[in-house]
Amino acid sequence: MENENGNGNDSYEADMVRDVVDIYPLNQYYFGAKDAAPGREENLSERVQRMKANYAAHGMRTCVEGVLLVELFRHPHVLLLQVRNSFFKLPGGRLRPGESEIDGLKRKLTSKLSVDDQTNEVDWQIGECLGMWWRSDFETLQYPYLRSNTERPKECTKLFLVRLPRSQQFVVPRNLKLLAIPLCQIHGNHKTYGPIIAGIPQLLSKFSFNMIRD
Repeated sequence: MENENGNGNDSYEADMVRDVVDIYPLNQYYFGAKDAAPGREENLSERVQRMKANYAAHGMRTCVEGVLLVELFRHPHVLLLQVRNSFFKLPGGRLRPGESEIDGLKRKLTSKLSVDDQTNEVDWQIGECLGMWWRSDFETLQYPYLRSNTERPKECTKLFLVRLPRSQQFVVPRNLKLLAIPLCQIHGNHKTYGPIIAGIPQLLSKFSFNMIRD
């Protein structure tokens, strides 16, 4: 429908304007390795007990995770960490008591993806919060909404877009792998990547991708 000035299409296009994310080629990034990160071997029962102890001491646990995008074969890929050649996760982790979300995510990204050297700390560009997932109890399932019967959620996981520069060095613990996975592969693939990662393409649908190739 046109308005009085006959520029209905212009109005429609203006409504469709989306934030642009610059995505640079994977081959412009360097990948190295560092000492293995300390792991925690525990079964589900032990994990639940640890979560209960942390909740009793500090209240609801807040985790922050970063979504980092690169270009490969003219398609956006997300960088994922693979643990023990089995399951995948986004780089990030739990906040310390009183720590801000941005500072905590920068700390976790440096720990997982950079040299552990404060004099060479990466200036991570943390962007928009893409989504939030909630754990209403100490069970393993998380939901992208707070369930109506939940009065005291036990955990909140927040995903943030991390805008990468044209080139950067990634240094990953030897017991982890950093892989570039195409968005089309993870879309809806809950079985392989879990519900949070599988939902990333939908969370990114509000953005336009600017594939930059030098």
